[in-house]
Amino acid sequence: MPTKKISGGVWSATPTPLTSDFRLDVPSVSRLVEHHVRMGVTGLMLAGTCGEGPWLAEADREGLIRSAVGAARGRLRLAVQVTDNSAARTLANIEQAAAWGAEIAVVAQPYFFLNGTADRLLGFYREIARGSALPVGFYDRGKASPYLLPESHLAELLAEPNIAMVKDSSQLPAHRDVFLAARQLRPGLVLLDGDEFDCVSYLAAGYDGLLLGGGIFNAGIALRLIAAVRAGDADEAERLQARMNDLMLRVYGGPKIECWLTGLKELLVQMEIFSTHANLLGYPLTEECRLQITEAVTGADGLGFEADLFEPVRR
Repeated sequence: MPTKKISGGVWSATPTPLTSDFRLDVPSVSRLVEHHVRMGVTGLMLAGTCGEGPWLAEADREGLIRSAVGAARGRLRLAVQVTDNSAARTLANIEQAAAWGAEIAVVAQPYFFLNGTADRLLGFYREIARGSALPVGFYDRGKASPYLLPESHLAELLAEPNIAMVKDSSQLPAHRDVFLAARQLRPGLVLLDGDEFDCVSYLAAGYDGLLLGGGIFNAGIALRLIAAVRAGDADEAERLQARMNDLMLRVYGGPKIECWLTGLKELLVQMEIFSTHANLLGYPLTEECRLQITEAVTGADGLGFEADLFEPVRR
């Protein structure tokens, strides 16, 4: 296992670049890594939900991880989402990810889990944590999954020494309290907020950083937001959160998020990072969304988003 300490900051649950025939676009992987490095991102989570991991062909998952490891050259931490329907299958995925060069294995609620009692779920996660060849990140999707671990069992899971990181996308205050209490007992546990529309409250509560699906384009704002919270400047933090939300809604297609992944990839095409906005989930791209993306990238909107997208944070 790697001995390098896991840290906070901004992590990106990066999208996966695909060719027009829906296979991995390897040259674009190098560009996405370089962009993340330039923007000061701490690490990448590969093959997550935003990365279409559950839908990628196995050869493309392997190619994505190997290409990212090769391009990163140790400049970014690399986590891989390895969730499956049983502990045995998940552990096999972890062994593969480790062989391909990943550093951290991220496990969310199973996709399909029969007899999903709290005790069985806890046993599922414990078997993975205790058998994993890599440090484990627990990805809590909350009620977005039917397999929700209750607070009592969640506390037990977080006592496992190989649970090294949490991506909290639960939007559940009770779960946030459990995570913070666990970190009191285990100071090395790294807590990352996964709700990119509400970063301030989690950072103010003591989370170590953010793990964002939009990290490939909103990292600049997010890093300034973290700095504002750390400096105790609540007004500036809230202003930056509102600005980040505005940019995300322009990219994702408005309050209904109707263009989500296609809009995100179209932005990356216009930023010359991806070659296509092809994705496996079939989101539309409205003309309004495309126009707002173009205006942000070119600066034609007069709102200054061009600098947020391209200029690294000056530390």
